[in-house]
Amino acid sequence: MSTTAVLHSEWIKIKSVRASLGSLISVFVATAAITVLAFAAVGEAESDNADFEPLFGAFYALNFGQIAAISFGTTAMSSEYVNGALRISLSAVPRRGLFYGAKVAVVGALALATGIVTSFAAFLSGQAFMGDAAIGLGHDGAVRACVGGGIYLALMALLAAGLTMVLRSGVAVLSILIPFTLIVSFVVGDVASGVAGYLPDKAGQQVLHEDPTGTLGPWAGLAVSAAWAAAALLAGWWAVRRRDA
Repeated sequence: MSTTAVLHSEWIKIKSVRASLGSLISVFVATAAITVLAFAAVGEAESDNADFEPLFGAFYALNFGQIAAISFGTTAMSSEYVNGALRISLSAVPRRGLFYGAKVAVVGALALATGIVTSFAAFLSGQAFMGDAAIGLGHDGAVRACVGGGIYLALMALLAAGLTMVLRSGVAVLSILIPFTLIVSFVVGDVASGVAGYLPDKAGQQVLHEDPTGTLGPWAGLAVSAAWAAAALLAGWWAVRRRDA
């Protein structure tokens, strides 16, 4: 089977599994909806706070979009472990490297495209409610943050995808990553701020700041997140190559 055919088959799998497609759509819908609600309610008022950071604040809803991105990466992979689907997939594509690479490529490409559209949409829609405090794409670091935000969402999806192939359980991965991004990294940040800067979510979100603080710059932070995702994907590849279906 050709690489193109395998890629196409993986795309068909994702769009035919409602949990995967729904999670992908939710990356955009959840982020856009929360952005509009939050900025329409308190956006302009928040700009009067002394510690308000207009660029980073514009991406507030990405905290919720990343949960959907994690769910997408997880469900896209965990569907292979339902009703013996992995055995069928490997019967159709015996080359495990091709199978795994195509699956990761499709998940990553879809997450990246959706993430970049979501990031730009969140930024622009939120600023529509900011009145005189609004910033545009010409603001220092705005385009970088929009592009970087999309890359960040894709990396979180790939991190989840790799872990799912290792643990073979979507529930287990969601039980680890969602509390981690919502709670654990904040606790670690309070206890050891230097260590927290190298966690996948904290490091990746450096790209959303106009003037990042800490030891990592915006792209270096994304590189750290990419290293976490790459490690998870390599572990996933080891699991697919070594374990029985």
